[in-house]
Amino acid sequence: MRETDLYPPVKAFLEGQGYEVKAEVGPADVVACRQGEDPLVVELKTGFSLTLIHQAVARQAITDAVYIAVPRGRGRPFRSSLKNMVTLCRRLGLGILTVRTEDGFVEAQLDPAPYAPRQSKLKRERLLREFAKRSGDPNTGGTRGGIVTAYRQDAVRCALHLATAGPTKGAVVARETGVQRATRMMSDNHYGWFERVETGVYCLSEAGRSALDGA
Repeated sequence: MRETDLYPPVKAFLEGQGYEVKAEVGPADVVACRQGEDPLVVELKTGFSLTLIHQAVARQAITDAVYIAVPRGRGRPFRSSLKNMVTLCRRLGLGILTVRTEDGFVEAQLDPAPYAPRQSKLKRERLLREFAKRSGDPNTGGTRGGIVTAYRQDAVRCALHLATAGPTKGAVVARETGVQRATRMMSDNHYGWFERVETGVYCLSEAGRSALDGA
């Protein structure tokens, strides 16, 4: 589907809402006017792109009612892309129209509106808890691989104690390392570093020794 193929269904969609519609007016792909209202602008593209977003944002110098229009794809990749684009465009105050290729059906996925951010108190508290629990600054900003979390740091403390002391009760490990959740962590054994010798007593596994050797 070419950009020019998008215009007839988009025009018909807007005319059905009482707009007078014209193409290629000034810098805009589509301009629609309705008496007593600000003009509506639509930028047409064959797919989502950063260029399309740049063009749409530039049109906001003309009007607040700016849409981007793309063909409606099929399958999970398009649905995922559309979901991400809706999130982005909502923040930018842009609208989204999709055009179904087989019959030209136009659907408004998002209308332009001022963005009102909603912050999550739970997510903020979770972030600050992790920040407070970490010892030092063990990671390099920008990487997403091999992140050292506060949980991992506590697991290393437990493993180091077991490497020296041998099989130990969880309560003793907690007292000696300062890791209050030591017993639960060794029981959960998230990294495979610990082995239960008997009820409440743990030792270091071969995987744990290898992890400490590579640390």
